[in-house]
Amino acid sequence: MSDNTISSRLFPTRIDIPAEARVQIVVLLNQTLAATLDLKTQTKQAHWNVKGTDFYQLHELFDELAGELEEYVDLVAERVTALGGYALGTARAAASNSILPEYLFDILDGKDHVTALSDRFAIYGKHIREAIAKTDELDDLDTADLYTEISRTIDKRLWFLEAHLQVVEIKAENGKTGTTKTQKTPAAALK
Repeated sequence: MSDNTISSRLFPTRIDIPAEARVQIVVLLNQTLAATLDLKTQTKQAHWNVKGTDFYQLHELFDELAGELEEYVDLVAERVTALGGYALGTARAAASNSILPEYLFDILDGKDHVTALSDRFAIYGKHIREAIAKTDELDDLDTADLYTEISRTIDKRLWFLEAHLQVVEIKAENGKTGTTKTQKTPAAALK
């Protein structure tokens, strides 16, 4: 964090997690808070600027993703304060402390937005999984559980994003332009 004094300062609390552990957890949570805010605003950037044949579908998807991220912003910030820390959740704090790369402003095509968001959701998902392990190691199972909740949603949303790209990747890999056919199971076999 850019201000080590405030990011590692705790206010009094009766929570039974040792202060040394809480400091580490609060610093980690504030890093997550910055990345979550950044990912939310990058997703809104895509929502506002997407163009192309899949405009409406992607416009709606990106807005839904941003809404979910907004909920996680609040959950993460409240966990920071529950542990006796200071939530560093301004736009400037997010911009200076996010683990995510900057979003390009000149992206318009839906596929390019999906690719950019997929890259960022993957980075964010990795950070969340590492945070699960770290908070578990620090014996804060409640924060590990919070991270696990976030992880499940982020992995699902990454799947939703990548599904828009995978047909193209499969075609390129196979050198074919047709779609893959699935084998039909006879109705009698399903009974």
